[in-house]
Amino acid sequence: MSLGDVAGLIAAIAFVLLVGLLAVPLLKLGRVLDEARDAVRELTEHTVPILDEATTTVAETNVQLAKVDTVTTSAAQVAENVSALTGLYASVLGGPLITVASTLHGVRKASARAFSRVRGLDPDDAAPASPAPDLRGRRGSTR
Repeated sequence: MSLGDVAGLIAAIAFVLLVGLLAVPLLKLGRVLDEARDAVRELTEHTVPILDEATTTVAETNVQLAKVDTVTTSAAQVAENVSALTGLYASVLGGPLITVASTLHGVRKASARAFSRVRGLDPDDAAPASPAPDLRGRRGSTR
């Protein structure tokens, strides 16, 4: 065996060792990729039903929102109708009610003046009504 044959044999052994050393990480990487593939498959199996359920929930929520929209539209129409009815009552009853109240006030004043003349009192000289007694400063109060 010549020196070149020994060098070739050493180079071949070194190459086999290098391939062996590089094969271990490649095998481990292959196992990691297998685990990643299994994890993705499991994640997909669990995620698809959740997405289907979320889609169903969103569809049902849209149906309920349509119903709520109908209710709020109806409530807005009722509020508008009540407002219009209140305005109508105010215009129909408000003016005549004020007129009746002012007329009754005038009749009361006129009758009070007439009765005071019958009694012989001048209505302009009549004494004002006495104020209500002040009970705040009484002794023995239970406040």
